[in-house]
Amino acid sequence: MINVIAAQGYAERHGLHALVVQLGDEIVAETYAAGYDAEKPHALYSGTKSFWGVAAVAAQEDGLLDLDEPVSLTIPSWAEGAKALVTLRYLLQLTSGIGFGGLGAAVPSFDKALATPLKDEPGATFTYGGIPLQVFGAVLAHKLAPRGLSPNGYLRARILDPIGLRVGSWRELKDGTHPLPTGAFLAAREWLKYGLLIRDRGAWERKVVVPEAALARCFTGSLANPRYGLGWWLSPLPTVPDVVYASGAGGQALYVIPSEHAVVVKFGGSSSYKHDAFLKRLLG
Repeated sequence: MINVIAAQGYAERHGLHALVVQLGDEIVAETYAAGYDAEKPHALYSGTKSFWGVAAVAAQEDGLLDLDEPVSLTIPSWAEGAKALVTLRYLLQLTSGIGFGGLGAAVPSFDKALATPLKDEPGATFTYGGIPLQVFGAVLAHKLAPRGLSPNGYLRARILDPIGLRVGSWRELKDGTHPLPTGAFLAAREWLKYGLLIRDRGAWERKVVVPEAALARCFTGSLANPRYGLGWWLSPLPTVPDVVYASGAGGQALYVIPSEHAVVVKFGGSSSYKHDAFLKRLLG
């Protein structure tokens, strides 16, 4: 049972900017704080990461890549030492062995990300950060070059355009590329569309955008962190194990709860906001 009132009350005590709740085909709650509205794009921060696991499994279906291929298959400089063991899956799971960093304004270019040394054994340690996503972006950019597409262009054409999702804006780095781990600005109802695609197992208006079996690969944790898939956090609640969510600094969240036919978009501006506290009230 969804308890919108309790969840909204918690969010309002922790810097709520916007909250949209959809159950089934109906939006049952929608509220905005002063200065925000249904049309104003909001920074997703690291919520942006959730696009790339889905883009990766779509690219695998399209024959562009395999999640378990080594980076070195595309980037020859990664063929020596421990880097030779790093796969695309490790990058997306944040278990590549790359150390903490590359968040916010510190996101490196693709070339600088590729030059980053490893800190840990590949696959052994979960380390949150943005650099692994930029390494994945470098690989994807190489694979897409013959098609004349950037990673961002592929994401839009393959995932976002088919569901009518309008991106408000996306940060650019100094070299003109769009960062993968952060940088997207979306209005609440636009991010909601993405959540509905996930809730409905990769289908949009009964048309398959990403096959269900492929999409499911995004929601399996690693041995290093069973609660993190490919750009998505997995449920902190044992009683509702099918919760998945995208998370960004300041309390940005896209919650998808298939067992409740629910999608929730929450924007905010507070470092005190906790996903598990919100979900316990929402699902309590």
